[in-house]
Amino acid sequence: MKKLILIATVLCLLFSISFSQSKELNIGDIAPDIRLPNIKGDTVSLYTLKNKIVLIDFWASWCAPCVNEQPKLAALYKKYKNSVFTVGKGFEIYGVSLDNKKKSWQGIIKKYNINWIQVSDLQFWASPVAKTYNLQELPFNLLINGKGEIIAKNLHGDKLEKAIKKILIRSDK
Repeated sequence: MKKLILIATVLCLLFSISFSQSKELNIGDIAPDIRLPNIKGDTVSLYTLKNKIVLIDFWASWCAPCVNEQPKLAALYKKYKNSVFTVGKGFEIYGVSLDNKKKSWQGIIKKYNINWIQVSDLQFWASPVAKTYNLQELPFNLLINGKGEIIAKNLHGDKLEKAIKKILIRSDK
């Protein structure tokens, strides 16, 4: 009986530790670094994009709404990539794929001519990034300022562009 209680206690402790490590990120929090390989296998750190406005776009090739959103993201990227913002110069998209098949991931990147940063560890939902960012569904995104602070969560279409325009000082387009 004592062994059973001990095992149950240990399991509860492990479960609570697991939950505490994947707390929800909120507006104002610093986005945790992501260091994943790009399509060529080179590791790209989110933190190399300091001083830019960055949209962290979590997506996958098997997610129809994610794929349908890519042309809209391409238009935003083209429009704002060289803009000046209140806290940051330039706009970048850091795409994080939760794919588990490299061919599928590469196929969508090629089909939609995605020319912004794309990374993936090809671990599907088992990716440590999915846990760190407490991902529950796709598509999901975070807009961060040049200091790495989260300034908007899960905005799409017009709402995303309004959030970008809100911090815009000057567009070079």
